[in-house]
Amino acid sequence: MKKKKRIPRFETEAEEREFWRTHDSFDYLDWSGAESVVLPNLKPSTRSISLRLPLSMIEELKLLANKKDIPYQSLLKVYLAERLKEELENSPAQSFGNC
Repeated sequence: MKKKKRIPRFETEAEEREFWRTHDSFDYLDWSGAESVVLPNLKPSTRSISLRLPLSMIEELKLLANKKDIPYQSLLKVYLAERLKEELENSPAQSFGNC
């Protein structure tokens, strides 16, 4: 087995991030004993967006959400996630690079 290189000391996280962006960890770490880890309680990163919807659609969404006793924004996310899953499962893989 090839001898591994010594990992340098870093002054900042940015310096370390740049190092690992430009270097292969295989040269520095022995991954043969690595174990897979599952982190089920991590929340996905989110980003706030601005979405314009007709007022009537928002009111209908609020009515449905009220019946389910959840915020309408949460219901909208559920509907969007369900539809995305459906589309991805039922459609052949497509490139969206030209959208």
